[in-house]
Amino acid sequence: MTPQAMRNHWWWRPGWDVGRRFYTWHLTWDGQHDVHRFADGYRRAMSGLPGLDLIPDRWLHLTMQGVGFTDDVPEETATAIAAAARPRLAALHSFGVTLAAPIVDPEAILVPVVPAEPVRRLRQELRLAIAEVLSEVPEPADGFNPHVSIGYSHAEGPAAPYAEAIEAAAIPPAKALVTHADLIVIHRDHQMYEWTTLAEVPLG
Repeated sequence: MTPQAMRNHWWWRPGWDVGRRFYTWHLTWDGQHDVHRFADGYRRAMSGLPGLDLIPDRWLHLTMQGVGFTDDVPEETATAIAAAARPRLAALHSFGVTLAAPIVDPEAILVPVVPAEPVRRLRQELRLAIAEVLSEVPEPADGFNPHVSIGYSHAEGPAAPYAEAIEAAAIPPAKALVTHADLIVIHRDHQMYEWTTLAEVPLG
């Protein structure tokens, strides 16, 4: 169901601040041309609407599992987590997913990723890898719904124009192949999630 109104996504959540960096696992979409075609179609459809930061291909992602802030988690610990993940992900097969019609969230334009089950299985292996190194795994295990955002709201305003633009665009779904997971160092200093990659861990 479309919300009545949008709100600013970029409020500073607990622990976050300009200049602070965070280790997290993402799925990224370099070289996934069908994902880029799909995202570009919806970016064009919503480019004339106010209040939205549209995400370029470079920063499209599927958030998987946080690890911790870089000033709390030493780099050697993050590297050990990536090493623990390698045999676990090598035991999984690469798999295909579909990105279908976006939905409007109060803070973002979200694209559900289906089927969800292989993404959840991959996340579970990442959580088990973290548990091999840290005494506690951050973030809840439950309530994970895989999605890719294509825009973030930076203002208050009605949500209906976004839903109408999505419906009118009717971009064909995108197919993608998940072949690896990235352990990245992310920040949100510029009203966008931007990162460098610490480790790319392939699936078998």
